[in-house]
Amino acid sequence: MNYRMTGYLLGIIMLIEAALMILPLTVAIIYGESIFPFLITIAILLVISLPLAIFKPKNSRIFAKEGFVTVAAGWILLSAFGALPFVISEAIPNYIDAFFETVSGFTTTGASILTEIESLPKGILFWRSLTHWIGGMGVLVFILAILPSSGGQTIRLMRAEVPGPTKGKLVPKMKHTALILYGIYFVLTIIQIIALLLCRMPIYDAVVTSFATAGTGGFSVLNNSIAGYNNPAAEWVIAIFMFIFGVNFNLYFFILIGKIKDVIKSEEFRAYAMLCVTAVTVIAINTAYSFERLGDCIRASFFQVITIMSTTGFATVNYDNWPELSKAILVLLMIVGACAGSTAGGLKVSRILILFKSMIREIRHMLRPNSVNVIRLDGEPISDETSHSATSYLSIYVTLVALSALAISVDGFSLETNLTATLACINNIGPGLAAVGPAGNFSGYSYFSKIVLSLAMLIGRLEIMPMIILFSPMTWKKR
Repeated sequence: MNYRMTGYLLGIIMLIEAALMILPLTVAIIYGESIFPFLITIAILLVISLPLAIFKPKNSRIFAKEGFVTVAAGWILLSAFGALPFVISEAIPNYIDAFFETVSGFTTTGASILTEIESLPKGILFWRSLTHWIGGMGVLVFILAILPSSGGQTIRLMRAEVPGPTKGKLVPKMKHTALILYGIYFVLTIIQIIALLLCRMPIYDAVVTSFATAGTGGFSVLNNSIAGYNNPAAEWVIAIFMFIFGVNFNLYFFILIGKIKDVIKSEEFRAYAMLCVTAVTVIAINTAYSFERLGDCIRASFFQVITIMSTTGFATVNYDNWPELSKAILVLLMIVGACAGSTAGGLKVSRILILFKSMIREIRHMLRPNSVNVIRLDGEPISDETSHSATSYLSIYVTLVALSALAISVDGFSLETNLTATLACINNIGPGLAAVGPAGNFSGYSYFSKIVLSLAMLIGRLEIMPMIILFSPMTWKKR
């Protein structure tokens, strides 16, 4: 374990967090609010991070173990220090509650313990939404974009942080790949802000809503979420951009360089779009009786399908009151999620495709033992390692969902509440059903359950293995 390089990277992460807090501090100044919550947190971050980050170690090589440990520890530190402004400002006086809210922000989950939002300071709410934008693409990807290359080993960091069954580079240099990803992310965010302004949304609301949409996080600055604006045009814009941010960002790069055929060839994108269209159609038919106009029904169905599938978690209606079929579809979409390489959570469509094709291969093999069946995705063969990885991931995922739901059941909520709360957190969605539905929140859970659910959010955002490796005794044994 290269402890010095790991410490250096963690120091850089904390320095970046301190720098990013200048943005909500500026917002607090503009609105005449107290800046001390941010100043104090920035000072603490600088005192701790500068000794670690001031000198880059001579041995800067990063291997798999360092990559996983750095990513997992970095996200925990981001959340631990990111919670301080909430506590210092007394917006969320209890640290565990503040930690839960901050983890929910950075992991782009959107699960909240707040019952009253609109009365909170603008600077605090800006920081709350900014955590979504930071966490959406990944802070380690940001580091790769701004730091010099570390001997070609920085792919270890991206592989530990970027979601999906396979990871790779868009261009030969990792730094350039990170710059391309963040460039696309930034431009799409700006386009959405402009679109919301054209829908006559106030500039502050347009910015924080775009942060939450880009990161597929779902924190709103209104108590009634997006429904509070009563703005159908804005709802369409947000829904379309939730769909856009649920797409693999590699496809946008292919569009930029003119490889449109590669986009069309993407099985994951086609499956993602088909799932969305099918779910919207079924739910619209199933809920049509509850709407006076067909347009409202289609808009609400599309918005709620894509907010769940992209794991954003915004709400325009209380879908907890919808028929059981519609709710069942939404729960399944919680599990599936959107595309790999996007800012969304869930199992990912590509992983579901691999699992489905693996099942078909096993059936064919049982019928014809001597046949050779190769799993292909986008026309390219999938390695056995990738196939086995998807199967292993599903096994661990199911186990962790079961254990987490069992752990939080000590609080006495219904099975529907506990199971969907766990799925909402581990899939980074936000709202679930029943007590944690769009009309409720997570404030009723005990501090123990909030810690369990916070870990579930981190595990889901980092796709399990970095957190397991961080806390595994084998990681820290000297060989």
